[in-house]
Amino acid sequence: MLEAPLNSIDEYIAYFGNRDIPVLRRSMRSLAELRENEDAVTGRILASDVLQDPMLALRVLTYLEEHRPRRQNHDITTVDRAIMMMGITPFFNHFGDLPTVEDALAKHPRALVGLFKVISRAKHAAHWAREFALIRHDIDVDEVTVAALLHEAAEMLFWCFAPVCMQQVMKLRADNPQMRSVAAQEAIFSVGIPDVQAALVKAWHLPELLITLMDNRNADSPRVRNVILACDLARHAANGWNDPALPDDYRAAAQLLRVKQSVIMQRIGVPDEYWLPVAGAELEEEEQGTRI
Repeated sequence: MLEAPLNSIDEYIAYFGNRDIPVLRRSMRSLAELRENEDAVTGRILASDVLQDPMLALRVLTYLEEHRPRRQNHDITTVDRAIMMMGITPFFNHFGDLPTVEDALAKHPRALVGLFKVISRAKHAAHWAREFALIRHDIDVDEVTVAALLHEAAEMLFWCFAPVCMQQVMKLRADNPQMRSVAAQEAIFSVGIPDVQAALVKAWHLPELLITLMDNRNADSPRVRNVILACDLARHAANGWNDPALPDDYRAAAQLLRVKQSVIMQRIGVPDEYWLPVAGAELEEEEQGTRI
């Protein structure tokens, strides 16, 4: 593990490129159970399981790209297509026995909690990105889902392989509540994690479409905006439903999806006490407009 920060993005890319990325222990248990009845397992069933673990999803997509056959002339941008391309038995052979994050961070319980929080955010972001994409009638909902799930993959790797430094980042932010996350990262790591993320997805040779969907600089695209909004919502909601940034997120999502804010809030599971007043205000506004 990294005991001290490196000097550049390139050094971090080289370091992470030589690491065996761990996955969640529950993923290994679940795959072991599925393998016991392999004949009944479909690619869709496996994909659903993989999408519960961003680390495993990352491994699947990068493995397929590393072992891409010459005859393959198109990118594989979703987990279920990756599994279909690979085959059920080869999938179990390659991914049935992987190192786990629980073992990797056994001596760093606080870092493990930090990693779990990022993974939880990623799963919420993927779920909400999918919900938004369904409302938008996106051309491929699964692509948007994967992009949101992997949007913070680099931060997960830092928690896995630089747990002491990541805890220093968290302490720096706690001591300086007004400090932005990237500023705290740069103070400890000499680089911002989003910049490492942008470089990593290219170094892993992820499909160009997924790279585009994960790049916030492409926010003019509705599909990219879909991913960004879901990730913003997940990050802010992790602080509680009273986070002051959430109303702006709801408004932005409502504008993108062309639905009411209260609809967005219900769709993502906001408690009644928060969305009912918004729905009431919307109804009153509609009634006033009708009277006018």
